[in-house]
Amino acid sequence: MSFIDPNPAYRIGHGYDLHRIEPFPPAGQGRPFLLAGVRLEHTAGPVGHSDADALFHAVTDAILGALGEPDIGQLFPDTDPRHEAADSRVFLAEAVRRMDAAGYHVANLDATVILERPKLSPVKAQIRAALARELRIDERFVNVKGKTHEKVDAVGEGRAVEVHVVVLLHRGV
Repeated sequence: MSFIDPNPAYRIGHGYDLHRIEPFPPAGQGRPFLLAGVRLEHTAGPVGHSDADALFHAVTDAILGALGEPDIGQLFPDTDPRHEAADSRVFLAEAVRRMDAAGYHVANLDATVILERPKLSPVKAQIRAALARELRIDERFVNVKGKTHEKVDAVGEGRAVEVHVVVLLHRGV
């Protein structure tokens, strides 16, 4: 019989999100295209119940998953009108609050954003800084990679944004 530590020093979580991208109305008005709260200049934007920030959503789920907590959809269902157009920082803040309560902090985070357009390179440093700020860690422990789907499927055709996040949590100082 083996013993499993109920409070291991490290926990790992994976988060995933996908949002459809649609052109803004002719007047040029529409939801801003946000990743980690950073606005990307584009003629289209993500569709979702909240602000549709796929990167914050995936980070939230990665932390919740590492903790063995309910996922973002269970905590903030898209059927609840209180979350309509909500700032996704609220969701991430709740995951961070739960992480703090469990005695963990982020050791490192690795994110992959899959998107044809707009390109991430002009804002990648801002995105890393925003994630580090929300997670209260040094930017050295946050990595963000931009990839494309080489024109394959909805993501590759520019009709969606997909995000994968892996987070390592550490207990203690």
